[in-house]
Amino acid sequence: MNPLEIALAVTTIAVGALLQGSVGFGLAMVAAPVLVLIDPRFVPAPLLFGSLSLTALMAYRDRAGIDFFGLQWALLGRLGGTAVGLYALTRLPSDRFIFAFGVLVLLAVGLSVSGLHLRPTRRTLVSAGIISGFMGTTTSIGGPPIALVYQHAPGPKLRGTLAGFFISGVSISLVALAAIGRLGTTELWLAAMLQPGVVVGFAVSNRLIGSLNPARLRPAVLTVAAAMAIVVILKELF
Repeated sequence: MNPLEIALAVTTIAVGALLQGSVGFGLAMVAAPVLVLIDPRFVPAPLLFGSLSLTALMAYRDRAGIDFFGLQWALLGRLGGTAVGLYALTRLPSDRFIFAFGVLVLLAVGLSVSGLHLRPTRRTLVSAGIISGFMGTTTSIGGPPIALVYQHAPGPKLRGTLAGFFISGVSISLVALAAIGRLGTTELWLAAMLQPGVVVGFAVSNRLIGSLNPARLRPAVLTVAAAMAIVVILKELF
């Protein structure tokens, strides 16, 4: 990678971290499609590391809002989804990964705009956890299924619970990726490269909590994610 590509990657992470730190979502959805175009090695493990450090900061800040009842059931599902995601990664030829990635990003956007109204019950939490585990392990975008369940929760509960879920869920995915050889020195170096963007984005988000309207930002975030996913797919096809 050249310096311009590195700067673009760090800036993308900073914007995603700012969004997620402010309204509870946005890091992987915005960053993953851009990063995979810069260098496919950024996904999934390095970006998962970036989301891990961000959500650790968020979970500490919003710890009073964490729904521990929902967290345990969602994580139970995450374990199963991670196993399915690992199986897919080991079976999917590397030359088809980018195309599949683009399709899964579009699926994540579709889930986000589906209009489903779910309550945080054991069944919905486990189901959302399974889907999140699969998508998070394969693409690093595991937020939409859980965000759907908590979409009507107050801001602190939404941010705190999602952050708590991602700390454990992303850790599970990273351990699993290491077990199949998808997390090594190269991935750790790429993850370290992204960390300044995470820190800057989170620091700015602390000043913007309450001033950014999630309902207004959501369509823009999803539009950007969908557009970039389409670019990824077209690039692989042509």
